[in-house]
Parts: sequence; C-alpha cells; structure tokens
Amino acid sequence: MATTPSPLRTVAGNLCLGSAPDSWGVWFPEDEHQVPHTRFLDELARAGYEWLELGPYGYLPTDPRQLREELDARGLKVSGGTAFGALHRPEAWDGMLAHVRQVAALTAAAGARHLVLIPPMYRDEKTGACTEPPELTPEQWAGFGRNADRLGRLLLDEYDVRLVIHPHADSHIQTQPEIERLLNESDGRFTNLCLDTGHVAYGGGDTVDLIRRYGDRVGYVHIKQMDPEVLAQVAAEGLSFGQAVQRGVCVSPPAGVPDPAEVIRELAALEAELFVIVEQDLYPCAPEVPLPIAVRTREHLARCGLSGTRRPNDNR
Repeated sequence: MATTPSPLRTVAGNLCLGSAPDSWGVWFPEDEHQVPHTRFLDELARAGYEWLELGPYGYLPTDPRQLREELDARGLKVSGGTAFGALHRPEAWDGMLAHVRQVAALTAAAGARHLVLIPPMYRDEKTGACTEPPELTPEQWAGFGRNADRLGRLLLDEYDVRLVIHPHADSHIQTQPEIERLLNESDGRFTNLCLDTGHVAYGGGDTVDLIRRYGDRVGYVHIKQMDPEVLAQVAAEGLSFGQAVQRGVCVSPPAGVPDPAEVIRELAALEAELFVIVEQDLYPCAPEVPLPIAVRTREHLARCGLSGTRRPNDNR
C-alpha cells in the first residue's frame, strides 16, 4: 500500500545541509585551542555531513590537490569559501583583495561557487577590547555597497564565484537596519546575503521577516540559534561576542531563537536552491564536545526536512 510522503521530508527539497569548522570551535587558521583539521574532517564525516564550508583560510590545506585528496578520502564536498574583509576602509582594499583572491582561487578549485565575506569585528575576538568605533560614518557607508559590488563583480568575472555578505555580531553589519541598508545600497547581480540566523537574532533582527522581504537576495545560509537569556546578559552587561560565546550564547536546536523549523519552512518557500550550513560557535571548547552536538543537530534538522544529499544550483 502506497504511503503519502511526510511533508517534513519534502518541504525543503531546495535546501542542502552542510557544516563548517566553526561548529568544531575553529575561529582561526592556527590556534592552540582548536582541533587539527584532520580530526575535524574525520568527525564531520562521522557525524553524517557531506558538505562543508572551508572556514578560516589556512586551517584546511590551501594546496588544492591536498585539499581534494583529503575531502575525497572522506566523501566530502565544499559548499563555499570563507574570507574576512573591510569594505568600509579604502586604505585596506589592496590587502583585503589579496586575501579574498586566495580564498576565491581555493574555493573555485574545490568546485564551490560561493564566497562568504565576513566584515571585521570592532571588538577583539579574544579580549573584547574595542578596535574601532561601532558605527560607520556617513562617508564609510557611502562606499560600502559600491565596494561590495566592485568585489562581487570581480569574483564573478575572474573566478565564477558569487559574493555573499555575512552579518556578524560586533561588526558594522549586525542589526537588521544595517543589513537592509547594505542590500538596498548594493546590486543583487554582484552582492547578496549570507543569512546567518543566529547573528541576525544577536543583532535584534527578525530572520523570517528578512526572508519574506528580501528572499531574492538570500544567496546562502548559516543556521544557528541563540539563547535569549544570554542575549539579555549581552545587552545588560555590554558583553563582546567572544564573551557571549563563552557563556553559551550559541545553542543546539530546538533550543534558542530563531526556531529552525520556521526558518526552514520560509526558506523552502523560496524559488532559489540554497546551501544551509550549520554553525554553532564553540570557541574555545574541549575536543570531545563538537561531535555529539553535530550529530544531534543534523538529526534534528533532518526531522525538519533539511538534509544534505543534493547540491543546489549555483544561480546566486
């Protein structure tokens, strides 16, 4: 007797699940508190993931052949690359572009077509000290979208890689008005959004609202949840993001905000096919912590209809 497929199993057919070094406590190319890249790759495969984002440049092998060999040995594939860049600092353009080119070349060589650009944080990741003012000047805002498009056009023309900007806590693209301003001042042909559900929540934004109003600009997704109680501590005590992570601001589903099932339903309603990459900021953490969390997270998201068995079309 035929059975009707579960809506939860079919609702998210346009979405493809992956994970990232971030979910193993990796924030830096090298750090004494991080697990070796071989352990990350081994455990990612053991946890049941097929796709991964590259993470900070230099953590995984930067030689394309070595990277390919290590991924192939574990049945893994690359969804995108990760770079850091200050689009609001004209004097930093050349150095930023040199870094982004390295990442783009490795990303393309790995067969991926997205580059996730994270704005620099204005507070130090480890100490929490402010390194620059928390708000951009009108002059800095004036060039932000234009510089994003300049970079996005270059990446598309030279590497066939699509630029997606990643809102981040303690950065100048953090709150929903800042995200919307970036999108309104940039061109969707060259600049789109890496929708990070946790960082949107951290900045007081509404992920579902952004999907509904700017769905055509969502080119890539990071899915994570934040603990509302720790978010309240951030506001009350002025905690940096690094301090908030150490207090456990990032939590596993179904805990925290936003509700991953609701996010998946909204993303599934979009026409685009998208990578949805799990991130649970854990730096620093004991080596044995990430694997069980990764397994539980994958299993929960699978019950919400999100799996990692097909590659989205790289159309934006």
